[in-house]
Amino acid sequence: MTTLTTLDATCSTEEAIAVVERDGGVIIRDFFDADVLKELRSDIDAAMANTPWGQDDFSGHRTKRLYGVFQHTQHAATAVRHPHYAGIAQHFLEVPKPVYVGEDLIELAPNYQVGVTSIIDIHPGEGAQPLHRDDTVWQWRHPEGYRQARVQIMVAVTDFTAENGGTMVVPGSHKWDDDRGPRADEAVPTVMSAGSALIWVGGTFHGGGTNTSDSNRIGLTLGLDLGNLRQEENAYLTYSTEVMKSFDEDIQQLLGWSVCPPGTGFVDYQGTMADPIFLLKDGGEARNSYADFNDDA
Repeated sequence: MTTLTTLDATCSTEEAIAVVERDGGVIIRDFFDADVLKELRSDIDAAMANTPWGQDDFSGHRTKRLYGVFQHTQHAATAVRHPHYAGIAQHFLEVPKPVYVGEDLIELAPNYQVGVTSIIDIHPGEGAQPLHRDDTVWQWRHPEGYRQARVQIMVAVTDFTAENGGTMVVPGSHKWDDDRGPRADEAVPTVMSAGSALIWVGGTFHGGGTNTSDSNRIGLTLGLDLGNLRQEENAYLTYSTEVMKSFDEDIQQLLGWSVCPPGTGFVDYQGTMADPIFLLKDGGEARNSYADFNDDA
């Protein structure tokens, strides 16, 4: 394969899922419209003004990276709410599995959360990033039929080309076991216009490309992860409580202020295993998430 499959924004989520199942990633053309893209670029230019260069071969030496993106632009929320991204994440992550609770065999599915956020600005002269799997952060294993731990997105804020460091992807590598590593000649560049998005799964080898052009390449990247895994980016320290309170409740939950069934992430409230979201509400009542789980059972 010499190019990644590109689908129009009018495609169905099922079409996009089928491509990701086959190739490990898909490009959605015009994921953001022109107005959203213009606002995002304005937000990024302001936020990146004082961002330093990277200091290592993985982060880059001619690359600027800014984390904690939800506090810098409202369009981080636009991305995670997009039906294609949310639908693909639900398909790969919210997979029910049978578990016993007492003598009852029930199906239990995890939710998902935001695991990492970043603006990545690759400048001319930057070399290629080592090809890697994002799920290596948990030392994830890849036996046949393994479950995915992450669904990642890269929204192109500028055009992505083979010359300016468009993300290199190894199609089909999400199907490899852990005895096979990637070769540079197996990777293909992400070529897409500004406003388009690459969506891929955590088991797919990829990496930032070499920028041999005379312009920088900017992308907004987010990872949606299984809710019962530790977040790669520590959202509890990245965002102050006051900043977190300014977000809508669905974003608060995605940033970790929620319980993954049956009870991962609870807080104690009057002797119950409570969903922590109530701590961000003035006068809010706590929900006993484990009791809700038992009721559902």
